[in-house]
Amino acid sequence: MYKEKKDIISILDLDREAIREIFSTADAFKEIIQRDNKKVPALRGKTIINLFYEPSTRTKSSFEIAGKRLSADLINFSASTSAVKKGESILDTANNLEAMKTDIIIVRHNQSQSVRYLAERLTSCVINAGDGYNEHPTQALLDTFTLHEMVDTFEGKKVLIVGDIFHSRVAKSNIHCLKILGADVSVAGPPTLMPMYIEDLGVDVHYRIDEVLPSQDFVIMLRVQFERHSGFNFPNVREYASLYCLNRKRAAAMKKDAIIMHPGPVNRGIEIEPEVADGKNSVILGQVTNGVAVRMALLYLYSGFSSKAMKE
Repeated sequence: MYKEKKDIISILDLDREAIREIFSTADAFKEIIQRDNKKVPALRGKTIINLFYEPSTRTKSSFEIAGKRLSADLINFSASTSAVKKGESILDTANNLEAMKTDIIIVRHNQSQSVRYLAERLTSCVINAGDGYNEHPTQALLDTFTLHEMVDTFEGKKVLIVGDIFHSRVAKSNIHCLKILGADVSVAGPPTLMPMYIEDLGVDVHYRIDEVLPSQDFVIMLRVQFERHSGFNFPNVREYASLYCLNRKRAAAMKKDAIIMHPGPVNRGIEIEPEVADGKNSVILGQVTNGVAVRMALLYLYSGFSSKAMKE
């Protein structure tokens, strides 16, 4: 459970009970952010820093909005305008920020396990906002929270994750989270974008999506991470789209109530057609809304509160 941890580095730091408490707290905060006055004093006096070494729109902005709606003092760190440009290490940077009496440090970095490295050396709470190819636990929590709003249980539900599995920290965290909650998880993508360890995570592996799409309850499309590719992972974008893009024809073959997701940013026409991304079965923008509520819940809970206190 989260109470036994000061940080959230991996979804595996959580059990089912802890995830349910996060969802319960997020439910309460989602009600609050629907109001005209979206701000509560829950974290007044707390200091939070977004320590991002990689570009981000949704994650960074939603953590910033979440912190401010909880009345915390939140600072956005920019590596491009900091002492990092002068050669300062990530640990020295984090130690200096912690010396300013920071309570929570939210870290995104391009090296896997970099966030765990910091967490083991800092006394502040550290939250992983994405580390290399490793994990993105808060994205998985907001994805599963979005699905939790639609189903009573994940037991027996089929989830397909499609695309660039190899480079996706979102895929790994979602697999862990969905399996903890009892879902049946499959992945699909080109063999060249499928990590060798993937079957060890307890998922079914497919290299074509047409044969599995009709049986799925939820489909999570992933971005092709061109910036992380080295060499040729597939012949060309057109071929990738012909085999893996969720187009109107493929969407029509899915269950009528199947839910379509994408963590963003979306390469429209490559991973998903615009008409499908904006269609009635898509909850892509709902994921973004829920990202604020879930991250409010995490900041609140990891500041030493509980969902019971929230209800009182």
